[in-house]
Amino acid sequence: MAVTCAGTKRDSSPCTATVEPPQRFCWWHDPANADTRRRAASRAGKSKPSREIPALKSLLENLTERVLSGELATGPAAVANQLINTRLRAIEQERKMRELEEMAVRLEAVEEVLKGRKRA
Repeated sequence: MAVTCAGTKRDSSPCTATVEPPQRFCWWHDPANADTRRRAASRAGKSKPSREIPALKSLLENLTERVLSGELATGPAAVANQLINTRLRAIEQERKMRELEEMAVRLEAVEEVLKGRKRA
């Protein structure tokens, strides 16, 4: 027989999730999951927009102006552009990895909730 979670929501109202005895808490309120929830929150907090992108855009703008003015030859400019593109791909790869890690934590949480429901 399922019972309601003994946890409290952020707005101080009681949690409405159901759990199977002997469990008293849902995944979100279970103290055993505190470390996993803390890691997920930490990752989410670190997922701020990259500060590198505006710097790279500025570098590309400067590079373009120098090439168009004749101050910089196209050969060295092409190499610089390739290096900037490589940095952009690395930034994108890092973003994708963070996103995958966050999704893995979220999927783990959903699986835990579903495990509790299957027992009902």
